Amino acid sequence: MSLKRKPKKRLIGYARVSTTSQKLKRQVDALKAAGCSRIFRDKASGASTHGRPQLEKALAELDDGVCLVVAEWDRATRSMWDGLKIVQQVIEVGGSIKVLDFPSLDLDTPEGQGFLAMFSAMAERERQRIVARTHEGRRMAKAAGVKMGRKPKLTPHQQRKARDRRAAGETCAAIARDFAVSHSTIARLG
Repeated sequence: MSLKRKPKKRLIGYARVSTTSQKLKRQVDALKAAGCSRIFRDKASGASTHGRPQLEKALAELDDGVCLVVAEWDRATRSMWDGLKIVQQVIEVGGSIKVLDFPSLDLDTPEGQGFLAMFSAMAERERQRIVARTHEGRRMAKAAGVKMGRKPKLTPHQQRKARDRRAAGETCAAIARDFAVSHSTIARLG
């Protein structure tokens, strides 16, 4: 009796970080070690489900026999609905998904796909908690008298001088040159 082997699937990877200062290396190394022939990389905020052009390109490459590999599921999605949409797109074209941080899940089964949806919901909840903690921290800092935002470009004395010069009829551009700031900095002084 001869056992037929399933043809080996082509693996393509997807990695994402939220900011340009973050590095993709850890995810990319994991995807290379998993055998991905091509890796798509995005540097985009996880707050939005939009603005991930490389994920869209990766999903467009999927078909029967192609597997999308993600090092960490929350790098591909930040909401339950987004996760479900990705899973649905993959299934519709006959592709599959492999998530390296959930190696024991069989994502080719309805149960595995359900777990992936659950993990997407947990990622969405964590994102909401991060936003809430950030807002609470800002509120507490303001209540404690902490000044938020950038330091003003001009000292209070320079601001008064600039306002006096504007009142005397000088242009914002001329005043800005003297203070080595942009004309919009002077215009915002009122």
